[in-house]
Amino acid sequence: MLRIPTEPRADWRKVVEAQGLLFHSVDGEPYWDESAYYLFEKAEIDQIEAATAALDAMCLEAVEHVIREGRLDEVGVPEAFHAFVFRSWERDEHTIYGRFDFSFDGQGPPKLLEYNADTPTALLEAAVIQWFWLQALLGGMSPADRPSIDQFNSIHERLIEAWGRVGRDLGRRVVFAAQGDSVEDLMTVAYLRDTAIQAGLKTAPIAVGQIGWNHARRVFTDLMERPIEILFKLYPWEWMLAEPFAEHLPEAPTRWLEPPWKMVLSSKAILPVLSEMFPESPYLLRAEFEPFGDTFVSKPIHSREGANVAIVRQGRTVAETGGEYGEGPRIYQEFHPLPEFQGRHPVVGSWMVNGYPCGIGLREDDGPITRNTSRFLPHIFRASPKLKPPTMGRKSDPRGVDGSCPPQDDPLWDRWLDR
Repeated sequence: MLRIPTEPRADWRKVVEAQGLLFHSVDGEPYWDESAYYLFEKAEIDQIEAATAALDAMCLEAVEHVIREGRLDEVGVPEAFHAFVFRSWERDEHTIYGRFDFSFDGQGPPKLLEYNADTPTALLEAAVIQWFWLQALLGGMSPADRPSIDQFNSIHERLIEAWGRVGRDLGRRVVFAAQGDSVEDLMTVAYLRDTAIQAGLKTAPIAVGQIGWNHARRVFTDLMERPIEILFKLYPWEWMLAEPFAEHLPEAPTRWLEPPWKMVLSSKAILPVLSEMFPESPYLLRAEFEPFGDTFVSKPIHSREGANVAIVRQGRTVAETGGEYGEGPRIYQEFHPLPEFQGRHPVVGSWMVNGYPCGIGLREDDGPITRNTSRFLPHIFRASPKLKPPTMGRKSDPRGVDGSCPPQDDPLWDRWLDR
């Protein structure tokens, strides 16, 4: 695993905007960062893939354990919604995706930092933007070297498969909900809608605050008063339970994506449960519900983007982030420092989609805690360690594919859909 500096494309902002990434910068600085990329060997990708599959299986066992042993309170599920979660699990309700965040340097097994099981973002960047970046990189390479370079990335294809399964099993109309004031969330949901449409589903958008409740029919409704039979929400379950309509969630016939049983895994309280159940796993760090020793990481059981995380070493807080999640239960995890490459600290986000490990995205920060301002960098892997790491050239892709979505009558349309 190496960090390879390379030359950003002169028009990278225009290019990624055409591909749908409107939130490519934060406070004037690049969030999408192609001044470097991470280079993996195939064996390292195999390690990440194996860890992801193993942890997914462990997480499913942990959900069963938490529900059967009456531990839903421990993971932050209010008692009024215990039966709601139980029914969802018993019905084996569909899940679309999740993202495991790893500390990994190529020298040892990936170590799980947390599981973003309910509302993972950095999806468009991982599935689409870095894939098109790869095409531009390959365009500057010799034809003989191109087959030796690849990217661990079938996220897009797996999403289409997942929505196809939803269409076959649940119904062909899905309403997509997000916060109305977050560009990142709105664009992530727009991308997910696009994959659902490519799977043949009918879709409609709605803001979470616009979801209605029809008292007479006892159903959730959209702005046209149509029943919402299937709703995908990029909105955490703990927030849903605090909405005015929350009391109706258990009785509504709506099928939810992600499903209610994902409340168990979207809580960082699942980390102590996993640590307890699988103490010998090479992928898990020790985690407890109470502080242990004088060196650990303290995390709220519900938080996003690294908010309110503290690193304590030898009894002294050496790094801490602010945020709105400072109150409430916390868990304590073994301190495992992120690797350092050229002064940067990457986290590997490994995606599970439709039951398959299918790709990674990397976020890096100058500090030891990954935050909402941490940069996203693309990655590749090479089949042969002898191949010289490629760098981004100034030439455009000779095949004429710049990554933007062409008109539907363009011959490139099918290629864009089949990417």
